[in-house]
Amino acid sequence: MLDIIKKYRIFIGTFVVFSIITISLFYNVLNPSKKLPIYNPADVNPELVDSTVQYIAREHKIADFSFINQNGKVITQKDYEGKIYVADFFFTTCQSICPIMTTNMVDVQRAILNNQKVLLLSHTVTPEIDSVPVLKKYALEKGVIDSKWNLVTGDKKEIYSMARKSYLAVKLGKPNELYDMVHTENFVLVDAQKRVRGFYDGTKKEEINRLIEDINWLCENDKK
Repeated sequence: MLDIIKKYRIFIGTFVVFSIITISLFYNVLNPSKKLPIYNPADVNPELVDSTVQYIAREHKIADFSFINQNGKVITQKDYEGKIYVADFFFTTCQSICPIMTTNMVDVQRAILNNQKVLLLSHTVTPEIDSVPVLKKYALEKGVIDSKWNLVTGDKKEIYSMARKSYLAVKLGKPNELYDMVHTENFVLVDAQKRVRGFYDGTKKEEINRLIEDINWLCENDKK
């Protein structure tokens, strides 16, 4: 037996190596490693993107911003530096999809409550109505935790610019009204490098579950 093994040792060794490689390849095909895309304006529905950036196909990042949150505090990119976060657009008087979106964002807040890497950011699309006191009242009613979730208001032009040029998530409103916006159900996942990594329907529980899974993946793979 030992003589046979010695005689055919090269063949046996080659067969073992080949078998290991084959099994590994089959495993990778059947169990592909998870990846999240990096979205650029050219990848997204043009209706959600400002025409001035629709051509950008790479290196897109969230621009710097400055808004006021529910506590009257100035919130800038510095507050989200190095953080993974979920952004969306809403308004407090919305009676259609906003209540569902807010309820689902509360679920996301619950899931990331003890995760220091993750924050939330909601922008009003009616800043002329949603003042700081209005946002504060809304935050208290909905269970917003200040340390995890900022509801922000500010200059409508600036909010419009962020929605259409950075987050790629909001449709135009009335063409004859400058900077008019119709918010969508999109929750936008942003990584620690300020890149858009996913869009999720904020009205659907299965999408919220997918979002939470992707947040957890990013937390473990935040350089990819």
